[in-house]
This record gives sequence, structure tokens and C-alpha cells, in this order.
Amino acid sequence: MGEQPETELLQIGQSPPKERADAARNRLKILAAAAELFETHGVDGVSMDQIAAAAQVGKGTLFRRFGDKAGMAAALLDARERDLQGAIISGPPPLGPGAAAGDRLLAFHRAYAEFLEVNLDLVHLSETASPGARYRVGAYRFWHRHVVILLTEARPGLDAGYLAHALLAPLAADLRQATKAEFDLERVLAGGERLVRAVLDGTV
Repeated sequence: MGEQPETELLQIGQSPPKERADAARNRLKILAAAAELFETHGVDGVSMDQIAAAAQVGKGTLFRRFGDKAGMAAALLDARERDLQGAIISGPPPLGPGAAAGDRLLAFHRAYAEFLEVNLDLVHLSETASPGARYRVGAYRFWHRHVVILLTEARPGLDAGYLAHALLAPLAADLRQATKAEFDLERVLAGGERLVRAVLDGTV
């Protein structure tokens, strides 16, 4: 991936504005409490009241800071998504720069499927909080732009914008949630690889 596309990805995944030290500590305390509760009881089994009590903050503070439980999920996901974004921008190949575009696309599709498996409940909540929520978040724009760049390089002339959405569609959390009992992760990874290779090989 060239210098300009990497710059575009950095702009999409740029860091949020800095916050006061006390506000940052408070936010981290709340997120730590939420992460522990979600891990112990599952996302659906935890209320905002429980998170506020565990973090020892007022419920109003929680709602002002995160809006609702979906906002809390998005905040928890942020750091984890940034780790994956960092690996894409500057990590080792084939996920990071230095490999052929097709190999990078295969590596990304696999890496995101594995990321989704680990963070499924949080991603599902953040993507389904309201109609179209998945497509409004910065992370999805980042993934989509990355796939567009790689498809454009690997197969010039394709409708990369549309096909990027098509390749990301099987990685939607609601689909994975609905099919998890039927398809284990290895089957998901194998199917995803076949799909990506079909696009790269020109059979679709």
C-alpha cells in the first residue's frame, strides 16, 4: 500500500481529542468496571446501574459520558479496534505493509473474523443499537477504505467500493451471532478465504 492510502487510513482512524487527566482516569475506571461485568455476566446480563455501582460513579455521569450501553460497548471496542488498525497501518506483513495486496486482503479478512469472534457481544451491541449503526461508526469506514485500497491495487477496474461492502458483509456481528451455533470459527475462516480468493482470482 502506498504512502497516500496509508495517510488516508490514518485520517479515518485518528485518535480522539485529548481529555483532562482526571476525566481520563474516571473514564478508564468506568470502562474497567464495564469490561469485568461484561466478561462475568455477558453483555445482555449487565445494566448501566450495575456498571455505575461497580465504578462508584453516579448513573447520570455514565449516561452523560457514554449515552447508553451501546455507547459503552463502542468505547470498550475502541482500544481493541485501534490495535488492529495499528497492525494494518504499520505492523508486519501480510496484515501490515510489505506484502502483495491480495495477501494483505486475505490476512485482514481472517484477522477481523478472529477479532469479531473474541469481541462478538460488544460488536453486536454497537452495530445493532439502531438501524444502520454498523455503517456510521469510524471503524467500519476504516475497514471499508482499507479493503477498497487493496482491491483497487490487486484488481484494477473492479467496482472496489461495492465489493468492499460485499466482502465485509459476512463479517457483520448479527450474522455471526445468528450462525455461531451452526458454523465454528474454522469454517468461518475457511469460507471467508474462499470468498476473498474468488474475488481476487476473477471468478466473481
